[in-house]
Amino acid sequence: MPRVVPDQKFKFESDELFRKLSRDSEIKYAGFPDRSHEERVMRFQSDCREGYSIVTFVSTGTNLELHCKSAYKDTEDKMDRDYNVDIDNNAGKIYLTSSFIMNGVCVKWKGWLDVQRLEGLGCLEFNEEMAKVEDRLLRESLQLSNDHISTF
Repeated sequence: MPRVVPDQKFKFESDELFRKLSRDSEIKYAGFPDRSHEERVMRFQSDCREGYSIVTFVSTGTNLELHCKSAYKDTEDKMDRDYNVDIDNNAGKIYLTSSFIMNGVCVKWKGWLDVQRLEGLGCLEFNEEMAKVEDRLLRESLQLSNDHISTF
């Protein structure tokens, strides 16, 4: 089963959900909704240090589980700039970027959340670099399948 659709850029530009999510939109931290605000603030900061967060696009109700490379974790990733947590203590904001495949399209989520209010702005962008890699893998997989079928 392929991970991406054949024409990712077209789908990103023509799909209604992607069009909505590609504009700067209000977002909120969606983790631990049953906890007190103070505990949610603490958990949000802890999750970010671990390189993980759940955010919701308020306008669509779309929840995203983001995985980021935290400055506090000693990990290596070939696309570090696509998975990042930047905690700006002076401004009281946490900036996140995370790349993933959504509905068969390679995207990058970029945004920030206020550490105390657990609200901010975010959007999806088409991830051209990741799309090229996944498209190549898709073509290789299809070629292997075709080769396998032709041997029978």
